[in-house]
Amino acid sequence: MLEHVDPFIGTGATDLPPAHGLAAAWWWPKPQIGNTHPGATHPFGMVSACAYSGGYPTGYGRYDFNTEGLPRTIHDEQVASGFTHFQQSGTGAIRKYYNYFRITPMLDPLDALGTYWPLTQEAASPGEYTATLATGVHAELTVGPKSAVHRYTFPATGAGEQARIVLDASIGGLPTPRSRTVPLRAHLEQLHPGVAQGEIVVEGVPLAVHIEVDAPGWRQLLWYDRRLMPGGTRLDFDYIRPTTLRPFGLIWMGPARADQAVEVRMGFSLRGVAQAQANLAADLAEAGTILGPAYEARRDLTRQRWREHLDLIRVDETGLSPERLATLATASYHSFIKPSFAVDESPSWTTDGPYAFDLCTMWDVYRTQLPLITTLLPGRAVDLANVLLSVCEQEGNLPIGYRMAKGADRFSRQASALAHVFLADLWARGEAGIDWEWALVHLDSDLRRTYGEDYLVHGVAHPVTHTLDLATAYHCTTAIARGVGDHALADQMAANSAGWRNAFDPATGLLIDSTFYEGGRWNYSFRLLPDMAGRVELAGGEERFTGLLDRFFGVGADPVRQPGIDPGKEELAAGYALGRFEGLNNEPDLDAPWAYHYTGRPDRTAQIVHGAIANMFGAGRGGLPGNDDSGGLSAWYLWATLGLFPVVGQDGFLLGPPAVPESRLTRPEGDLRLTTNDLRVPEPGGPVSYVQRVTIDGREHDSAWLSGPAARAARHIHLDLGDEPSSWGAHTRPPSAPAPAA
Repeated sequence: MLEHVDPFIGTGATDLPPAHGLAAAWWWPKPQIGNTHPGATHPFGMVSACAYSGGYPTGYGRYDFNTEGLPRTIHDEQVASGFTHFQQSGTGAIRKYYNYFRITPMLDPLDALGTYWPLTQEAASPGEYTATLATGVHAELTVGPKSAVHRYTFPATGAGEQARIVLDASIGGLPTPRSRTVPLRAHLEQLHPGVAQGEIVVEGVPLAVHIEVDAPGWRQLLWYDRRLMPGGTRLDFDYIRPTTLRPFGLIWMGPARADQAVEVRMGFSLRGVAQAQANLAADLAEAGTILGPAYEARRDLTRQRWREHLDLIRVDETGLSPERLATLATASYHSFIKPSFAVDESPSWTTDGPYAFDLCTMWDVYRTQLPLITTLLPGRAVDLANVLLSVCEQEGNLPIGYRMAKGADRFSRQASALAHVFLADLWARGEAGIDWEWALVHLDSDLRRTYGEDYLVHGVAHPVTHTLDLATAYHCTTAIARGVGDHALADQMAANSAGWRNAFDPATGLLIDSTFYEGGRWNYSFRLLPDMAGRVELAGGEERFTGLLDRFFGVGADPVRQPGIDPGKEELAAGYALGRFEGLNNEPDLDAPWAYHYTGRPDRTAQIVHGAIANMFGAGRGGLPGNDDSGGLSAWYLWATLGLFPVVGQDGFLLGPPAVPESRLTRPEGDLRLTTNDLRVPEPGGPVSYVQRVTIDGREHDSAWLSGPAARAARHIHLDLGDEPSSWGAHTRPPSAPAPAA
C-alpha cells in the first residue's frame, strides 16, 4: 500500500463531486478541510518536518482559521518561509500549533528572513517531503523517531555571493496574535564548527535541539534581531515577554557550487541538549550511518518502517481505481501518524518509560483510531494506557486531550472519562503490562471530577452528552473492578452506569434539552451505548427508533446545499434545524450508522456506509469531508472499508459489507482474512452490496456482530453479497448490558 499513499490528501479545502443518493441529504457545516499536512513523518514518531507558510492549523498550506464551511485563503499559491518541525495532523481549533525551529535556506541577506517564497515541484511520500523554493533552492526533508534530516541543494552563487542556512529558534505557532507561540526562556550555544545546540521553553515544556550542518568551510554565527553576532558563542534569555520578543537563532554562510548539497541533522528531546544529541546519534545509528551524510539512509529506513505499518492492512486491488487506492492507502497512513510516542522523554515526570503527546483528542479518536491501534498494535496501546495513567498520577486527571505542553488539557467541553473506554478494551483483551489495581484507583477517582460530581449529585450532567460519557465509563470500569476482586466497587459502578436514561426524553426518543459541543441533540442521540436494547426500548421500540434514525440520515429527504465560505447565521440555523447526519464531518456521528444493527436493520447501515465511502472521500488535496482529527476520520474509513466496526468499551465488532473484494489484517494473535463474493465496489450513485450469508472459518454465522474473543480467534471471514437486502442479521441483535435501576 505504501506506493499508493498521497500525503497531500486532506491538505486543501474539501473538493468532492456532488453527492448522489442518500448522501445528498446530509448537511455538514463544520470546517470542510482535512487540515492534514504533507510533511515527513515517522509512524507514531515524535518529530515531523514540513514547509512553513503560517497556514492554519498545521503551519502548511494556504488557509485561514475557520469554524464552519469552506475556509478562506491567506495565500494565493503554495508558499514557504522555511521548514519547521512538529505539526498536528488533521486537528482543528486546539490552540497549539508547534512549528518550532524553522530552518530557512537562503540566497538573500538575513533581513529577508520571513519572506514567503512560492513553492514548486512539491512531492511527498511516507517519510519524505521535497519542494523547490522560488529562489532555486531544492529542499528534501526526512525524519526519524526523534530526529530530522534536511538536505538543501543550492544553485551556484557568483563571486562574493553567499548561500545561507538560518535556524530561527524564536518562531512557534502561526503568525497571528491568537496563534503565536513565544518561547518563555531560551538558550543557544555554538559547540564547534558545524555543531550547535539549544533549548527553548514553550508552553512550559523544555524542547532541546542538537544540530549538525555538513557544510565544510562555511561560517557559523549567532544572530539576534536579524543582526549577526561575530565572536559570540552563546545566547541566553532567562525571561521573554511576547511584547518584546525579537527573533534569534544561528546562521551558516558560505559559497554554493552548482548542485552542492548541504545536509542539516537535528536531534530533539524534552529532557535537555545531551539527550537531544544522543537521540540524533541513535536515530542515525539505527539507519546504519554514524559520520557523514545520513539523509538517504534515514529516509530509506523510515520508509521501511512505514511499509511495515501499512502492510498490517492489505487489500485485493481488483476493481479499485487508482483514486480509490490512494484514498485507502492514505487513510491507513494518516491513522498511524499520531499519537507521538517519545519513550523516556516525559518532561513532567522523571522516570523513564512510555511517554506520548498529541492525543488530540480522545473525543476524536476513541471510537475508531484507538481501536485500530489496539487491534493491530496492542503493545502500542498498552504503552499509551500507561502514559494516560502516569499523566493522571502526575498532573491530576485522565486527559481528554494531551499535547506537548505542561499540564494535562482535559478538553472538558468535549467529553468526560473516555480513557475508561479505551482501558476497558485492553482489560477485555487480557493485555499484559498494566498494573490494573493502580489503574482502577485513577479510573475511580477520575469519575468524580468536573462533570462527574454533577452526575453523582443530580443524576445528570450538562452538557447532557457528559451524562452518556460518564454512564458508559461506569459500565466499562465495572468489569475492571470485578476482575481485580473489588466487588463492592464493582456493584457501585454498575449502579451508577444506569444514569444514561436520565439523558433522554422518552416522549421524543432524543436527548433532553441541553447545550452541545459542536452539533445538536440529533447528532448525539444515536451513539452506541452499552445498553442499546434499553436505548431502543426507551425510544418507543425498534420501529420508532428505526424511524428516528431514518429521519436523521435523511431517508427520503430532498438534497441539501452545503455551506460555502463564511456561511451566515440564518443559513447555519436552517441547516442545524434539519437535525441531519453530518456525513462524518462531526465526531458524534461516527458510530451512528451502526445503530441500525440494534433494530435488525444491517441493510440500512450498509446503505449509509456505502454512501459515505462513495461520496465523502476522494483523492487529491480536497479529498476529505472535514478535519481528519489525528486519524480518527481516516480510521473510520478503514473500518468501513473492511466491513467491521469496533464497539468501544465492549470488546466486540459489528459486521457489514466490505468495500474491497478481499483484505488481510496482520495481528499478534494471527492474520484475519476477509473475503467476499459478488462485491460491488462503492461508487457514487452505484448499487449497494448487502450481506446475504457469512461464514467464519467455514462455520455459518447468522449474527451481524462478533465478540472480541471470537474475532481474535477467527482466521477467515467470508461474506456472500448481493444487490438486495436479505434476512441476514435481522433475527438477532448485538448484545446489550442492562445496568441495575438507578
